[in-house]
Amino acid sequence: MSGRRSFGPVVLLGLAGAALAAVAGSKPWVDWDAERTVSGDTPLAGYSLSDTAGEVPLAGALALVVLACWGVVLVTRGLVRRVVTVLGLLASLGLLATTLLGYGPAADGIRDAFAGYDEGPDVGRTVWFWAALVGALVCVATSALAVRLVSRWPEMGRRYDAPAAAAVADRPEAAPEEQSSLELWKALDEGRDPTERPGP
Repeated sequence: MSGRRSFGPVVLLGLAGAALAAVAGSKPWVDWDAERTVSGDTPLAGYSLSDTAGEVPLAGALALVVLACWGVVLVTRGLVRRVVTVLGLLASLGLLATTLLGYGPAADGIRDAFAGYDEGPDVGRTVWFWAALVGALVCVATSALAVRLVSRWPEMGRRYDAPAAAAVADRPEAAPEEQSSLELWKALDEGRDPTERPGP
């Protein structure tokens, strides 16, 4: 599948993968057994951990960057669009690396919280870790496809540009005293002399 036919499926799959990773990145990845006891009579369930224990916030942040890149791809054209697809791929690779490497420190944080006990809790991966991993893999695959195929994808037509910009472009040249400061600077930027009066 290539060209125009790949645009819809790749973008939709990329958005779904990034959304899944963003949700999973805001959930705890580490599960610990709160029913175990320490020294025979002290329940781990009575020990309070912070609300972010077992979470990897960086994964959620990177997933939101990927999600934003897909949004920009939908509404831009040309070089900007290609640059954004590369940025999306880099963010996706960072998301995958964070997912693969982030569980260990998160689990160590749970173990460290119980370092003073005779026996620490059993820790394991929650379903959110696996959801984040699937989302990250989807993000990498779809972002790589976007980098490869973006030059063949359809672009939003210029008729969707801001109507004010089109109106200024189509407006006949006015006398210098009737032009706004913005129009004068635009004329200078385009290499025209804004003091020249329009012809009859």
